[in-house]
Amino acid sequence: MIRREFILGALAAIAATPAFAAPAAGTRRPNIIFILADDMGYGDTAIYGQLKIATPNIDRLAREGMLFTQGYAGAPVCGPSRCSLMTGLHTGHTRIRDNTSIGGGKLGTKGGSPQLWRRPNLLPEDRTVAQYLQAAGYHTGLMGKWHLDGFEANATPPKFGFDEFKGWLIQFDTTPGYWPTQRVHGDKLVDIPENAGGKHGRYEPFMVTEDSIDFIERHKDAPFFLYTAYNSPHSPYTAPDFGPYADRAGWADDEKTYAAMIHYLDQGIGKLLDKLKSAGLERDTVIFFASDNGPRSEPTVQQTRVVDFFDSNGGLTGYKRDMYEGGIRDPWIVRWTGKIPAGAVSDVPVYFPDFLPTALDLAGAQPEKTDGVSLKQLLVDPAHKPADRFLYWEFYDPEFRQAARWGKWKAVRLKRNGPLELYDLEHDPKESKNVAAAHPDIVARMAEGMAREHVASIEYPDPAPAKG
Repeated sequence: MIRREFILGALAAIAATPAFAAPAAGTRRPNIIFILADDMGYGDTAIYGQLKIATPNIDRLAREGMLFTQGYAGAPVCGPSRCSLMTGLHTGHTRIRDNTSIGGGKLGTKGGSPQLWRRPNLLPEDRTVAQYLQAAGYHTGLMGKWHLDGFEANATPPKFGFDEFKGWLIQFDTTPGYWPTQRVHGDKLVDIPENAGGKHGRYEPFMVTEDSIDFIERHKDAPFFLYTAYNSPHSPYTAPDFGPYADRAGWADDEKTYAAMIHYLDQGIGKLLDKLKSAGLERDTVIFFASDNGPRSEPTVQQTRVVDFFDSNGGLTGYKRDMYEGGIRDPWIVRWTGKIPAGAVSDVPVYFPDFLPTALDLAGAQPEKTDGVSLKQLLVDPAHKPADRFLYWEFYDPEFRQAARWGKWKAVRLKRNGPLELYDLEHDPKESKNVAAAHPDIVARMAEGMAREHVASIEYPDPAPAKG
């Protein structure tokens, strides 16, 4: 299911759509939409090999745009991955490198528990893609999950370039979840009476879709940046119903619910695509779709059973929190009607730091600093083969860990100063055979790159002790 041949066959099978003709030359800068799923694995969509859950609208994005077979998130968990996406920096340089920090940040409680957590948060000196685009004349909006505020009141989306925000924040226990009793609009808490007293009246993913459609409608006449950040299918597994999977024989209720969560996510994406079409914005809008990390929100027996049932990591090794491919390789699709050839497939490795320079290139702006590269040329010319570059990740749960990618080579280090594992992803995408002993020159190059890219910070000082 992880083979390029499978994906090419799937693209051919789901539709035989002709390539779009290039639009007439114009001066309008494209709208930019980034749709982010939460804890959706590389193998959770049909176009990437999923056999039990239908995802026709995500498949449609791939059919009409470019599918990346080697697209990566910014980190193996939510907070640092989203930080990488927003700042264009990898986790050797970002402010947030784990959902918790060793220093800096602020202490607070989570979900009503008395246990104190130290959460990192963005600081005024950090700059997001929304701030760049806002300065370039784009109207900016975030609908859904932010996860970069920690317990800091001044680290909310409106402080970091978003003209509009409707969603939830870590610092307000009433706002997370699928049936929240409150929601944040800008910097204000708004009650959701339909969910008061434990009622399940309004489903959070539906609200994200509704708010995104409303944003598009109100800003269709000028360039906009919309970040649509869904909760789904992050735990806990809950949905309004089992959807089209209610009668699946032999499926446990958890499996029906997980499939329904992805179904409703996919339906929401379909509504966004329909809105762009009815508003006449298909050719004026670049859409990115990805997930923030691998599947399985927590390593419980229940969740492991569910994602293994669906082969959510697409046959790759690892889950969320792992530095192996199953933890960081994700679905990655970009559609730009009239510019990206329909049905294009790229095996060029890309990752979240690339979004910021790509978005700014599309907007005619330049970043002050970034660890990524603009993908604009690759998007409009799939035959373009950029030179191999060094991709880097680090993570701190349960202790300091690193991963790197250079060409076909993938390196993993599971503890500070520990041995470096090396894998040839071209011949071994499942990372089943450590070939470090056979390639000391490559190991040395990867180790040098890891040392170069890691920069300690107040939040993550050296040496970084193990947690717990």
